[in-house]
Amino acid sequence: MSDEAEILKKRFVELAKKSHGSGIFLFSDFLGLAEQALFDSIKREIVGIKYDIFGGAEGAERVMVRFGDKEELFYELPFPIVTLRISPVSEKFAEKLTHRDYLGAILNLGIERSVVGDIVVRDSSAYVFVREDIAPYIQSELVRVRHTDVRVSACESLPEGELYRTESRRVQIQSERLDAVIARVFNLSREDAQSLFAKRLVFASGREIGSVSYSPKLGEVVSVRGHGRFIYRGFESNTRRGKLNVLVDLFV
Repeated sequence: MSDEAEILKKRFVELAKKSHGSGIFLFSDFLGLAEQALFDSIKREIVGIKYDIFGGAEGAERVMVRFGDKEELFYELPFPIVTLRISPVSEKFAEKLTHRDYLGAILNLGIERSVVGDIVVRDSSAYVFVREDIAPYIQSELVRVRHTDVRVSACESLPEGELYRTESRRVQIQSERLDAVIARVFNLSREDAQSLFAKRLVFASGREIGSVSYSPKLGEVVSVRGHGRFIYRGFESNTRRGKLNVLVDLFV
């Protein structure tokens, strides 16, 4: 394990114990999948210390951890997350921009990736979850993405059901092994699907999954870096040839 990973693990433990000992809420920065897996690995060290995970909206992949519990602390402190909407000044002259375009423009402002959560592109706009303290800077400084002039505004409410859309899919598999499910969902060979585990690209509920024979749990969110995410909905029926029909909700 790298020195950077060890430092992050120690940071998680320090935040948890400081929150518990001082009786205050404390927050991590936004965590990607690999960082969430590191957090999962230290849970035995913080047994008894309560925490919540949230990324700005239900279904967010990048999340913050909030250490502390309102029942124990007798007060509430929301996650310091603001949602920004980036939209073109002129729809007529706007380019078709991608997640990478928006992320690059934000990072080019000198902003660390750790203070930026998910970026969800919908039509000609993008919704970006950011740490509260950095939101005003992005609003004032981000004026262009690639060659498109943009405006940035804070969202008081999110478009309901639009940010994290899913499509229900039925796939046929021999057994409820995760490699088999991934192969069918993303149209990969079984060998290619298995190679993703060796490359440490497969996560379920924020945990890195190393075993190709892992059986996903009902309702579990499976993320495959470079391919996408889906919610495992479980067994539906048997086919006449002895295969299993299982359902997944694929994020689109």
